[in-house]
Amino acid sequence: ESCDIETKEFMSRKIFIIKPKTEQLSKKVILYFHGGAYVAEATTLHWDFLEKLANDTKSTIVMPDYPLTPKYTYKDVFNMVEPLYKDIIKEIKPENIIMMGDSAGGGLALALEEKLGEENIEVPEKLILISPWLDTRMTNPKIDEIQPNDKDLNKEKLKIAGIAYAGEKDSNSYLVNPIEGPKSKLKNVTIYTGTYDILNPDTKEFAEQAKTKNVNIK
Repeated sequence: ESCDIETKEFMSRKIFIIKPKTEQLSKKVILYFHGGAYVAEATTLHWDFLEKLANDTKSTIVMPDYPLTPKYTYKDVFNMVEPLYKDIIKEIKPENIIMMGDSAGGGLALALEEKLGEENIEVPEKLILISPWLDTRMTNPKIDEIQPNDKDLNKEKLKIAGIAYAGEKDSNSYLVNPIEGPKSKLKNVTIYTGTYDILNPDTKEFAEQAKTKNVNIK
């Protein structure tokens, strides 16, 4: 094992703190939200990636085991992750925080930053999204063109997960569809996305919108 992994309790959920075994630990903390369509736990692929990330960056990674659907909705998720972020910034300056997520976790990271911005809470220095899921309604017509190339994600299955995550009344909330959230306070956004990914069309559209709000986005 190349990292030390500590488990803490937060609001009766687990939080994993991953630290590389190094003398030169950086001041940076990566708050990481794993993907899995809001339904699935972090996988061994996530753990391997996070250990590598911790070692390569010499940073501490905080990964919350946030509530999952169908038992919970996005409200339960935000009731955990927003207080967690507020707790972290009591000890660590936002300039030393990188928020990051993949797939559903990327959507969650973006939605959280939009919500923090709306509440005038200082946002992290950097936001890194890997193949983020930015609209759970999956209505972009270009999705159907890409679907035959995407062997991992299925539009219809994702829509079902999205409905469960949103709960009965909130399928149009920006917290489940961060493509529609307030963008003006977003800071230093980097997105990784592939053209054979059905989440790619919404990612491109989001990037165009963010640029019109003068967001520094790569």
